[in-house]
Amino acid sequence: MANSYQPLLGKSALVTGAGGGIGKATVLKLAEAGADILMCDKKTDSLQGLADEVKSKGRKAVWAGTDMGVMEDVNRLVEKAKADFGVVDILVNCAAVSPFFGPMLQHDEKLWDKIMSVNLKGPYFLSLGIAKLSIDNKKPCNIINVASAGGMRPDPMLAIYAVSKAGMIHMTRMMATELGPFGIRCNSISPSFIRTRFSQPIWGVPEILDMAVKQIPLGRIGEPDEVAKVVVFLASDESSYVNCENIVVTGGMYAG
Repeated sequence: MANSYQPLLGKSALVTGAGGGIGKATVLKLAEAGADILMCDKKTDSLQGLADEVKSKGRKAVWAGTDMGVMEDVNRLVEKAKADFGVVDILVNCAAVSPFFGPMLQHDEKLWDKIMSVNLKGPYFLSLGIAKLSIDNKKPCNIINVASAGGMRPDPMLAIYAVSKAGMIHMTRMMATELGPFGIRCNSISPSFIRTRFSQPIWGVPEILDMAVKQIPLGRIGEPDEVAKVVVFLASDESSYVNCENIVVTGGMYAG
């Protein structure tokens, strides 16, 4: 049965990192809420199937193979969004990498550049490109950045990733401040332990999982769908006066 509550009906959304985890869950939740979707991921093997799922919900779906760490790809994505939708009402920056889990003393410049280009540089310039489309067409957009609780406090063994997400949280504040006068809202979401393939090296280790769960008042780690629901809230007019915020989705992990 079709979703009778569709606060995003008639809206268009661009979701990066759509191939799995939080990105995939976000695509499906936005579609259920009525949005047409442009989805992208570096790995494209799952995107056609995901597009078919979106179409089965009665929404338009297009996709693109995009490496968020390559500026030519980012620029092409902005042009594709313009060609497919004219303007993008909702941008969700979800793509991220963290190819190394270990002490910062083992990090090198190549690892730094890889993580920062995908997690921060790409989202920064994609956001500016979509914002310019919005301003040129006098149609305010809504930017939602999927950051991390690791960007709010030290996250051992994930130093560069955590620094990139701290940068994303502050990027959100800067964009909310400078783009707000154009009617553009910008917020971030900071999840902690979410059951995705991306974070499996952490929650897949019983000792680490047990240690994490003991710190979470709800007594479990989160599911991608639970982050996607927050994205839909921020994307809709239900949050029309929410701007420059970082919503923490951790099950209360850092309470107190």
